[in-house]
Amino acid sequence: MKYILIPLAFVGILLASLTIERPAPRDPLSPSVQSLSYVSVGSTTISVEVADTQGERTQGLSGRTTLPEGHGMLFVFEREGDWGIWMKDMKFSIDIIWMNREGNIITIARDVAPQTYPNAFYPTQPALYVLEVPAGFSDKNGVAEGMGVVLKLL
Repeated sequence: MKYILIPLAFVGILLASLTIERPAPRDPLSPSVQSLSYVSVGSTTISVEVADTQGERTQGLSGRTTLPEGHGMLFVFEREGDWGIWMKDMKFSIDIIWMNREGNIITIARDVAPQTYPNAFYPTQPALYVLEVPAGFSDKNGVAEGMGVVLKLL
């Protein structure tokens, strides 16, 4: 009897370990679902990945191969400042939109290409938020300096 129970117990443990659900590894080049929020500019709303830590802001969109239409990355800083953005390790062009504490657009850099690295781009006045979107977004959606932006941070 003892010789039957030991193999059965081993098989039971093995089967139980196979059925335990493990989280799928996260693709480092795709945004995590928990960090998605929304930004509305005029009548256009896009999903954004929020970069609110120094590490996330440093990484930004670097290394990614694309940024789909209707998506962006929102950089949130602790205080307003002249936050420069560069195109290090970028593989596609973007529009860069700086906003002040009130959510008003203060500066737009359009169609910024990866080849501009190591140059950095800066706002004309201190910004609290920076939004990176696919190149052409600003022109396509009539985005202009002075417009208000609604942030829905989750």
